Amino acid sequence: MNFLTPTTWADALAAKAEQPDAVPVSGGTDVMVELNFDRRRPAALLDLTRVPDLLTWSHDDGRVRLGAGVPYARVITELGRTLPGLAMAARTVGSPQIRNRGTVGGNLGAASPAGDSHPALLAADAVVEVASVRGVRHVPAAEFYTGVKRNALAPDELIAAVHVAPASGPQQFCKIGTRNAMVISVAAFGLALHPERRAVGTGIGSAAPTPRRADDAAAFLAGELEAAGLWESRGPLPVALATEFGHRVRAAAAPIDDVRGSAAYRLHALAVMARRALTWAWDAHRSTDETRAA
Repeated sequence: MNFLTPTTWADALAAKAEQPDAVPVSGGTDVMVELNFDRRRPAALLDLTRVPDLLTWSHDDGRVRLGAGVPYARVITELGRTLPGLAMAARTVGSPQIRNRGTVGGNLGAASPAGDSHPALLAADAVVEVASVRGVRHVPAAEFYTGVKRNALAPDELIAAVHVAPASGPQQFCKIGTRNAMVISVAAFGLALHPERRAVGTGIGSAAPTPRRADDAAAFLAGELEAAGLWESRGPLPVALATEFGHRVRAAAAPIDDVRGSAAYRLHALAVMARRALTWAWDAHRSTDETRAA
């Protein structure tokens, strides 16, 4: 097995172009597990930890450009207020050691339906920046996942960064598993309220072949909030509306039975998580308004 160690982004792209079957490694929290259990034996590993361009984040055209190599721990400490949904998801990832090594870019590359960052990225309408020696392109997160552990990357492409707009309203992330920490999710849900455009963002994890949004549920909720004048008044959220939203999120999922949980349990959990996430987010939205009024 070859071990490639580029020290610049240009060298990394050139190495990937020359050897498309090389598997990128940053934190290694997914790849090394597969190697240790002999599930994968790639011809080469492409070590990206020495590429400085991947280790930074910046504000770019009104969005946060998060380098693919920025670890979860830094998302939590440096971007907790700017990208609260993603930071919430990052706090649920593994142990402190895993959060210090694992990256959002690696999560995207693995494209596991159970990846913790995916629901938050989908809810926030994130865009994935991918690059090769042929150039750069931007792929909406909703189009990035193409199958179970498959993504939209061409063989010679690498993930450079993910672009996420700073939160303009409350965000939430819910995850359920067999215990409270260091666990792969049985089901997960991300929610983002976008009051400035009166829209709702959603993301479902571990309950379909790919991470996915619940677009019908989001459109329904945004429309009902508009029809009732709640976006403007920030009045109390009707319990029936939150319950119906949960039902519609559940309808958007397509889970299976596996060792972590049954399809029926996942569907029930999603409905509950969606209802709770919406309730918490709306309460935070109203509280923000009351704080400003005071």
